Amino acid sequence: MKTVTLNARHLLCPLPVIRLQQQVAELAAESRIEIICTDPGALQDIPAWCRIHGHRLLAVHEEEGELTLWVEVGNSGTPA
Repeated sequence: MKTVTLNARHLLCPLPVIRLQQQVAELAAESRIEIICTDPGALQDIPAWCRIHGHRLLAVHEEEGELTLWVEVGNSGTPA
């Protein structure tokens, strides 16, 4: 299982979700993405995007204005 980190710090909505979508397209199912962002809207946007597109939000951590979300790619990801 592959794990990648996506730096989306200082990007505003909708860019964190767009970058996440681009990364997911390059990964096989069950890969994991750690996305680090500073836009508080990502707390709603990324979980909603995951539900709509069949991916799984594994965890969320917030510390000092920085959000870290872990996503597992569902079957709609493209095999790498």
